[in-house]
Amino acid sequence: KFSKSVASKYHESTPAFTKDGNTMYFTRNNYLNGKKGKNSEQTILLKIYRAKKEGDKWTNIEELPFNNDNYSVAHPALSADEKTLYFASDMPGTLGASDIFKVSINADGSFGTPMNLGNKINTEARETFPFISKDNELYFASDGHPGLGGLDVFVTELKEDGTVGSIKNVGEPVNSSMDDFALIIDAQSKRGFVSSNRKEDNLGYDDIYKFLETASIPKDCEQQLKGIVVDFDSQEPIASANVTLFDNSGNKIKTVTSDANGKYDFGTVECDTKLKIRVEKPDFNTNEITVTIPKESGITDSKITLELTEKPMKPGDDLRNALGIDIIYFDLDKSNIRPDAAVELAKIVEVMKQYPNMHIDVRSHTDCRQTAKYNEALSDRRAKSTIAWLVKNGIAKDRLTGKGYGESKLVNDCGCEPTNQSNCTEEQHQKNRRSEFIIVKL
Repeated sequence: KFSKSVASKYHESTPAFTKDGNTMYFTRNNYLNGKKGKNSEQTILLKIYRAKKEGDKWTNIEELPFNNDNYSVAHPALSADEKTLYFASDMPGTLGASDIFKVSINADGSFGTPMNLGNKINTEARETFPFISKDNELYFASDGHPGLGGLDVFVTELKEDGTVGSIKNVGEPVNSSMDDFALIIDAQSKRGFVSSNRKEDNLGYDDIYKFLETASIPKDCEQQLKGIVVDFDSQEPIASANVTLFDNSGNKIKTVTSDANGKYDFGTVECDTKLKIRVEKPDFNTNEITVTIPKESGITDSKITLELTEKPMKPGDDLRNALGIDIIYFDLDKSNIRPDAAVELAKIVEVMKQYPNMHIDVRSHTDCRQTAKYNEALSDRRAKSTIAWLVKNGIAKDRLTGKGYGESKLVNDCGCEPTNQSNCTEEQHQKNRRSEFIIVKL
């Protein structure tokens, strides 16, 4: 039983104790040292007080500095680290009838400036009776969020970055069609208490009920989106690239810059969504990819490549790769130049005209079907066909050499030896029916 210094002739409620048990925050009507305070309408409102324990007595009772005679401040709740006090109030800045606020507790016992928790938690109705669990979950009562009737108890996660998770109704049997509020719970034992004015077994106006949590409320899905930006050819990291995140409708969410190791981090993103990432840097072609964020918590790691707008060329390079030209493909068992290949070969012609000293070695290949001897002859015909097309379109023959390599240099695992059979798809075989354009002299 508390002494009269705490238990006055007015109402006291919702105490919050520090872990050492020596400091208590509690709600009381506006009454201290035998004096009562009233607002302009002569109503005695609520205030939060702090008391210190000395021996077996509670002393040094003081009201908190952000109390005011003209609005209520009530129902204190301490964060797990005891550095933040949460409370309910209708002070200026309140969005509804009453809101949940927080205020920092400084090392010297003084307080910061109260801060409204915002419209994700607070509504145009009542939010009140906050409680912080050891797992940093905020429980509160509200009749503004969708519920079962009257005040219901809701819970949300307080995240390290200062944001809050989704708002969840804790459901029956804690909540009813009447008012349910002032929940507290021990995170270890899962046992707790809640107040309610439900009618079916109520002994008074508001009764206290005990409960055991048998199934945890599902945690919010949290996905971290991060990755690395690398050069398309060298795969080396690219620093100082602008990496922009968009939602699936093209609305910009956030822009970050890749660090010295090419890495970027957008932090936490919404689960089960599709997002777009655009990467930009001078002297590189802009690249944009779509990322699918999973439904469960985890990390989504995306590597994004950037190609130089003008790639440096040197002997030994494949001119096709240096210029970003599509692969020159051939039809099965054919050596004629396809129309799509002619479009790409025209690009080779233009580059060789720009560099009159450039010499090219045309290396043609086949897939593995047919015998090795047959494929070698086929690829040689393809090399000669390619050279003939280039000569016909203005490139001197002495600037061109060529050879067929048959099936000896496959780009995938689609070999047929020794049975001359393969389980690869036509698309996989197609990748091997190609020509390369190796710079011999520049």
